[in-house]
Amino acid sequence: MADLLAISGDGVPVTALDEGEGPTLLVVHPGGGPATSWNGVTAHLADRFRVVRVNRRIYVSPRSTPPLKHSLRTETADVLAIAGLLDGPLILVGHSSGAVVALETALRSPALFAGVIAYEPPMPTRSPAAGEAGHRARAALDASHPAEAMRIHLRDIAGMPAESVDAILADGPARDALAAYAPAQITDNEAIDALGVGIDRYRQLSLPTTLIQGDRSPAHLHERVSDLATTLPNAHVITLPGQGHTAHRDAPGVLARVIGEAAGAVSR
Repeated sequence: MADLLAISGDGVPVTALDEGEGPTLLVVHPGGGPATSWNGVTAHLADRFRVVRVNRRIYVSPRSTPPLKHSLRTETADVLAIAGLLDGPLILVGHSSGAVVALETALRSPALFAGVIAYEPPMPTRSPAAGEAGHRARAALDASHPAEAMRIHLRDIAGMPAESVDAILADGPARDALAAYAPAQITDNEAIDALGVGIDRYRQLSLPTTLIQGDRSPAHLHERVSDLATTLPNAHVITLPGQGHTAHRDAPGVLARVIGEAAGAVSR
C-alpha cells in the first residue's frame, strides 16, 4: 500500500491510501472514523482494482476540532485533488456521508468519472439528514459530552435502535473510539444539512450510478435512496439481503462483490 499526496484548492495537503491494480476505484469512506474502516472491503477488491481511499480531512486525527468553515465544497475539492493524480476513467465510490461527498463531487466534475457507486447516502432529499437532532448533538458536544453527542447521532440521526446504541456505548473501548470522532461526525452532519433539502440538481447527472442499500437499514435511508433513484437519469438500486448500513464491517466480501460487479459493468 502506498500513500498519495495532493494539495487541495485551499492549499491544505490531502492524502489517500493506494493499493491494488486494475481499473481505479476512488473511495470516499463513511463518517465515524478513518479510511481504514474500509480495510476489509479493500482487501476483497485490490486483486482486481486499484483502490484509492481518500483520507477525509476531518477524520484524519481523532479528537481534533474540524474548522468552522468546513463544507461539502471543501470535501469535493479534496476528492478532486486526489483524482487529479490518477489516470482515468475513474469510478467514484462512497459510503454514507462519503457517498454524499461522492455524488456532490460527480455533480461538480462529471467528466472526470466513468460512474458512481453510492452506498446509502443520507442525502437531504425530503428532510434534513440531522435536523433538530443535529442541534442537540452539537449542544452535547459543545458541553464536553462527546459520547452523548454520538448517542444522539446513532439513535436519532442514523436511526439505530436505542438498545443497540446503549449496548455499544456501554462498552468502554467502543464508547471511547466513537467519542474521539464525535467532533468530526457532528461537523459532517452539519455540512450535509447545509446543502439544503431537495435534489433536483441531480437530474443533470447522467453518469451510470449504482445505489446500494441494505434490506435491514433504517427506513429513512431507503427513502433517500429511492428519491435519488427516481431523480438521477441513469441510476439503479441494488439491495443487500440481510445487511444494514455497516456491511463494510459485517459482510465486506458481499459488499466488495457488488461493487466489483457494478464497477466491472461500467468499465466494460
